[in-house]
Amino acid sequence: MKRMQGTAAMTMMLLAAMLAGCAAKDEPAPRRVDGTILFDRAAGETGYWDLPSASSLMEAGLTAGMDAAGKLQDLADAAKVAPFQPWALALYQYRQQNGLADDPMQECIGPGNPRQMMTPGGLRFIEDRNYQRMYMVYGGGNRNWRTVYLDGREPPDPEEVNLSFLGLAVGHWEGDTLVVDSTGYNTRFWMSNGGLPHTEALRLTERFSRPSHDRLHYEVTIDDPRTYTRSWKAAWDLQWVPGDIEEQFCETGRE
Repeated sequence: MKRMQGTAAMTMMLLAAMLAGCAAKDEPAPRRVDGTILFDRAAGETGYWDLPSASSLMEAGLTAGMDAAGKLQDLADAAKVAPFQPWALALYQYRQQNGLADDPMQECIGPGNPRQMMTPGGLRFIEDRNYQRMYMVYGGGNRNWRTVYLDGREPPDPEEVNLSFLGLAVGHWEGDTLVVDSTGYNTRFWMSNGGLPHTEALRLTERFSRPSHDRLHYEVTIDDPRTYTRSWKAAWDLQWVPGDIEEQFCETGRE
């Protein structure tokens, strides 16, 4: 576990150094001929989204000392991370006290959502307008992909879908912002590297926007009344990185 935490910390340090070395462009986000925003590459360029500005999930506006691996500096700050139900706080505290040893990602089990959006490795948005879908293709976390349906369907009842790591996602556009409502999550993953729990009642509302060429803003509202006393939000940014997502798999770094 210590080796995993050290590797995570080193990775975040390297990413921070890369981010500091990338001067953010003031250029506007690229658009299609019809004026709609483009989350992926413009014609003639390469690149993808990476270097998340947050390494672990915490409610916006709250403060608790935490390292890059999601470990709290002071366990007494656990209740400051999110509005836990009593059982969920106890489980979160146990995972913290246990040194995050039970993190499913140590067994190459996918990170799930929204942890996937802060897992280093890269992200691209591939929109298929013929089928009215957006594909999110990830480089980190076993190279998962996610389908967001943009065909006007209503979000499904979570009791009627097959539970998965990334849920069943339905999206729509609000101006230049992609709003995604997803349900149908299994409980085999942690919502953060720090061990945030959830149940099958989890519903996420995500908002993706591109304020400039080099910045992707991500905001998520977490609604799981079995786990948390109220819905809560978190937000972070990803940086545009020129080039292609590197080939990597979880098993590559395992002994």
